[in-house]
Amino acid sequence: MTTSIASGSATARTYEVRTYGCQMNVHDSERLSGLLEDAGYLKAADGTQADVVVFNTCAVRENADNKLYGNLSHLAPIKEANPDLQIAVGGCLAQKDRATITEKAPYVDVVFGTHNIGSLPVLLERARVQEEAQVEILESLEVFPSTLPTKRESAYAAWVSVSVGCNNTCTFCIVPSLRGKEKDRRPGEILAEIEALVAEGVTEVTLLGQNVNAYGVEFGDRQAFSKLLRACGEIEGLERVRFTSPHPAEFTDDVIEAMAETPNVMPSLHMPLQSGSDRVLKAMRRSYRSTKFLGIIERVRAAIPHAAITTDIIVGFPGETEEDFQATLDVVRESRFASAFTFQYSKRPGTPAADLPDQISPEVVKDRYGRLVDLVNEIAYEENKKNVGRTLELLVAEGEGRKDSSTNRLSGRAPDNRLVHFVAAGAEGVRPGDMVKVEITRAAPHYLIADKPVLEVRRTRSGDAWEVRQGRTEPEARSVGLGMPSIGVPAPLPAAPACG
Repeated sequence: MTTSIASGSATARTYEVRTYGCQMNVHDSERLSGLLEDAGYLKAADGTQADVVVFNTCAVRENADNKLYGNLSHLAPIKEANPDLQIAVGGCLAQKDRATITEKAPYVDVVFGTHNIGSLPVLLERARVQEEAQVEILESLEVFPSTLPTKRESAYAAWVSVSVGCNNTCTFCIVPSLRGKEKDRRPGEILAEIEALVAEGVTEVTLLGQNVNAYGVEFGDRQAFSKLLRACGEIEGLERVRFTSPHPAEFTDDVIEAMAETPNVMPSLHMPLQSGSDRVLKAMRRSYRSTKFLGIIERVRAAIPHAAITTDIIVGFPGETEEDFQATLDVVRESRFASAFTFQYSKRPGTPAADLPDQISPEVVKDRYGRLVDLVNEIAYEENKKNVGRTLELLVAEGEGRKDSSTNRLSGRAPDNRLVHFVAAGAEGVRPGDMVKVEITRAAPHYLIADKPVLEVRRTRSGDAWEVRQGRTEPEARSVGLGMPSIGVPAPLPAAPACG
């Protein structure tokens, strides 16, 4: 159990965690929050300056460095006026730039890496006592992060890590060098965590891994992931199971069968394409080709007709020709993606692709990116319109409809993970985590709309748990650091590529 080190004064110190990057970072931030609360810190109220500000960084995008140092610079005058303010930098960028962060921002108190997030409270205290920056970067994982205290952000759904790290060598990706080789959790540990979450009121879990369908490689079971999906189907009270992100090269038919035959595994699949050109895929060291990718989609749709398939695509990889780009557009047309995270290639020092010849000019990349986005949106709109007239059961969500207050709508997620905005009529008293049935009346490229009164409301344990959380007048109970995380939910996926 973490020793309480923040509550020695009459008033406990407050914290804020700022998260950048992928789902892994979002989940790591939940653990950082849990660690800090377990050590006696309290989450800072909105609009107030926290006593400790933690940056959980990403190194995937080219401007990650500029974003970090820009945000740090905003805190410099606050730190000068209040030396008791502590600033910590962790995550992938900290792992990569360990030697330069305190040089560029000497007012940073703590730098920690991806393998030692559990050290944060001790490093903060050491920096405070010794009055000097603490830099601790481990080269390999010593404690699996899921054994750490976790403060999840909501009551109805949760991330559950099945593995960390990645064994692939994609030339554009720096993540494997920062998060290390894949390490798998034992199935019993994963299922025990899910069962504990369900007991607390969670009804949806997302299984999370840098390369989630490679799960089992460490203990030699090639069907471990499909077995895990089926085991999730046996957990009473668990209504929705998702996973992200699988790698096409290792996507096997037993996973498709498990998805189709396990009722609580949702009909949604996020599978990164990256490029539709076989020549570019080879240069990326993506160990599949477009025909294999399309074959997986065909088999998924044959087994799960209403499955929504989403993807990641990179435009402008070094050496990409117009012919290569057209091949990507062809695969997008054939795949009929429900949505896609699209990215302009950005050079990342430390990756093989950064040194490749034939880097594409920004003007060409921008033009191709615009054409790709237009096609993705056109297809997504056409696919969404197929849902008009259907009755869907939604998990009522919190904070996903930015215009809900002005439109008098609520928002929820369909089984295939499409976002639906629905009118509140007939859903009086409904809570995040509850289920509603609605008829889809309209579609847009990025969401569906249900403008008729709600057909049915089903109050759930998740809604009860959300209500309990909202009714607290004292700070939330701290998490227990015994591998049994508290209740919670993954935030909406940030617009960042998975390592898949």
